[in-house]
Amino acid sequence: MSLITLIPLLPLLGFLINGIGFRHVPKSLAGIISSGVALASFACVLSLFFGFDGKPQVVSVFDWITVGKLNISFSFLIDQLSLLMLLIITGVGSLIHIYSIGYMSHDEGFGKFFAFLNLFLFFMLLLVMGSNYVVMFIGWEGVGLCSYLLIGFWNKNANYGNAARKAFIMNRIGDLGYLLGIFMIINHFGSVEYSVIKESIVEGGYLSGDKTLFYITLLLFIGAMGKSAQIPLYTWLPDAMAGPTPVSALIHAATMVTAGIYMIIRSNFMYSLAPETLEIVAWVGLATALLAASIGLFQNDIKKVLAYSTVSQLGYMFMGLGVMAYSSSFFHVMTHAFFKALLFLGAGSVIHAMSDEQDIRKMGGLRKVLPITFITFLIATIAISGIPPFAGFFSKDEILAHVYEHNKLMWGFALLGSVMTSFYMFRLLFLTFFGEFRGTSEQKHHLHESPLTMTAPLMILAVFSAAGGFFNLPHIFGGHSSLAEFMAPLFAHSNVEHAPVDESLEKTLMIVSVVAALLSAGLAYIIYVSKKTVPSADSQVSGIQKVIYNKYYVDEIYDTVFVKPIAALSNFFHSVFEFLVIDLIVEGVGKGVKGLSSEARLLQNGTTGNYIFVMVLSIVGILGASFFGSDIAQIFDNLKALIGK
Repeated sequence: MSLITLIPLLPLLGFLINGIGFRHVPKSLAGIISSGVALASFACVLSLFFGFDGKPQVVSVFDWITVGKLNISFSFLIDQLSLLMLLIITGVGSLIHIYSIGYMSHDEGFGKFFAFLNLFLFFMLLLVMGSNYVVMFIGWEGVGLCSYLLIGFWNKNANYGNAARKAFIMNRIGDLGYLLGIFMIINHFGSVEYSVIKESIVEGGYLSGDKTLFYITLLLFIGAMGKSAQIPLYTWLPDAMAGPTPVSALIHAATMVTAGIYMIIRSNFMYSLAPETLEIVAWVGLATALLAASIGLFQNDIKKVLAYSTVSQLGYMFMGLGVMAYSSSFFHVMTHAFFKALLFLGAGSVIHAMSDEQDIRKMGGLRKVLPITFITFLIATIAISGIPPFAGFFSKDEILAHVYEHNKLMWGFALLGSVMTSFYMFRLLFLTFFGEFRGTSEQKHHLHESPLTMTAPLMILAVFSAAGGFFNLPHIFGGHSSLAEFMAPLFAHSNVEHAPVDESLEKTLMIVSVVAALLSAGLAYIIYVSKKTVPSADSQVSGIQKVIYNKYYVDEIYDTVFVKPIAALSNFFHSVFEFLVIDLIVEGVGKGVKGLSSEARLLQNGTTGNYIFVMVLSIVGILGASFFGSDIAQIFDNLKALIGK
């Protein structure tokens, strides 16, 4: 068995062990098994990465579907993109598994939780390793299922169950578009293999603006909108905070929400010839980044702030894709995985110390009692705010530079989103860790730093959040853009031609971005540290702030426009259609037959004389019909002829 097949097989094995025996496997062993298989999978990926010679490798596991000329194999593709994604998924995923040992130690569903984590990892690995769109679709649907299981893990709470169902249903809406895109690919290319489709496009001489590619890429993008939480299918992601905090980190940082970005980068050979789709991708990404960032300004739930931050950062990634800055977008995927996982796990450490309290208005002064959590959270905050030399500065500024080349107005709005990001993240940091403690005396007594199983992953992620930008250090800083050069073969036939940005212009754009982020952070310091402002209670919020605090009432609009009409139609069919069709016709026929049979059974009274009498009458009737049937028929014919005259 090769290392390639072991990568997804190991998490599947962990799921089977913990899933089948979660009531019998001891807690300590369940956590070790689950984390061990994740780490073993990561070790296999590292071995493949360091032994990679630059040539894509396809491993066929078995022949799967054969219909006419269509052959779909269950096979894996190892190339630059899949290797990088595998490193992120298994690396960050392993840290989240280890963190979960401490975070979930008192939960009664400990073994089941780790089984679900392993299953999630398995499907995400399938998604990025598949050599064709159908294998990707298996992983695509699998992570949707696992997100439902993990978001609603604490299923005794009805709100958590509702959040899980919401995530599942909204993803199905996007998945329909993705599925239709696959059907169009099969119909047009006769294959779902990436290599075959790419070769067909290159050899077929497809021109930019091809309508078939436009429709295919647009349908695939609809799928990406659902999975990667873009307008209008983004509202499930903030509600996904209902799950345990490690789940939030896994979904938001390293796995599920990056699936849409991965799919578009994987399909770059089609998207680069569909400029109309790319323009839609860019503007949808910009709108999502701005909307989510503005909502994040006034949220007071520590996880909700981070959730809207994720939606906003995903918008930046899609902006980069829309201007064909594929490697820059992936660079932000990578750095975002580091600092967003760190932020969520840091938030989990705070929640753990605060006895499950998530309202930042009831926190404050925690840097003194949670020093490791504070320092690591600070590093992640600086990174996501785009302040040098931390990771987010390099990746976000690369995207902003390409956006500036594409459209100056889009760049201006993107810079505004970056300013809002810096403000709400430092607002979160200051309200949580600075000032005086605003919680209860019982919470204050319980405050303590998290155990090593939780703080060790924080420290590792902090290192990558600080230094991750150096993986793709730009030329103006003396770097070699190593990540972009490593990924370059993926875009060899995609018409990705970006003229080098003028160095002086690039420096100017960076300075503007950094100054804006620092000013925004300074404003947050003045308001929440110097002036010691604490956000108002929900009942005191009014005006435009109330509208933004309530997320522009988008959920309420969806409820009015979609949910209530469908519920009303369902009730109509239940009360009217079911009564008329089901009760009157179906049940009426049944009751009629039952009534007739009840009367007919009375003829069977057991009297032999009656049976003989009926038999004799029947014989007489049969004989009469035989002798006089022709005469009777002639009489009827004569009557018809007479009437006709």
